[in-house]
Amino acid sequence: MVRTLGLVSAICGLIIVGAYQSTYDAVAANKRIATERAVFKVIPAAKSIAEYVALPTGGVEPRVGAGDMATVPGAVKFFAAYDESGKLAGIAAEGAAKGYADTVRIMFGYSPGCQCVVGIGVVNMRETPGIGDKIITDKDFLANFKALDAKLSADLSMLANAVKTVKHGTKVNPWQIDAIAGATITSRAVGKAIDDSAQALLPRLVPNLDKLAGKS
Repeated sequence: MVRTLGLVSAICGLIIVGAYQSTYDAVAANKRIATERAVFKVIPAAKSIAEYVALPTGGVEPRVGAGDMATVPGAVKFFAAYDESGKLAGIAAEGAAKGYADTVRIMFGYSPGCQCVVGIGVVNMRETPGIGDKIITDKDFLANFKALDAKLSADLSMLANAVKTVKHGTKVNPWQIDAIAGATITSRAVGKAIDDSAQALLPRLVPNLDKLAGKS
């Protein structure tokens, strides 16, 4: 019985490993396509994109062939988006935070011109249908991201004002997000995801924007 169970376990293990290896490339390709679609959604003027990382030391560098891993521990991945003429149209970056049911992963667009978030898209979430998923359908909520303030402090070390989700109907500042009534937890997850990502990325990115300009 022990030998039989061992043989069955070994066979099952081989099947699982084989299935994982045979589907890995397809899964990775689908994930890449979904990510690229999210970038084009949050930067509508984009016609091409290039992947970069913001380094812990403060610089930026192209990110080529790194798969799901950053090239340097602590590096922050982002996408530079370019318009038809090759001019920088905006920056897109991912953020994630715990929602009501699971982690909410979003993509947000950042405009260097206004130093603000100009759009969001969902990369992955499992929030309650009809409630949590309103973050991608509620027009009033999406209006928060037409020009959500993300300016840096005078020394460029952090956001001048942390992005924060507030109770529905109480927004008074341009860096605040007006929550969706009945979906406050998911709304707060979006705010935290943007703030965490922007706090890590923008102090490294903004001083190096000239290194991204004029590429295609």
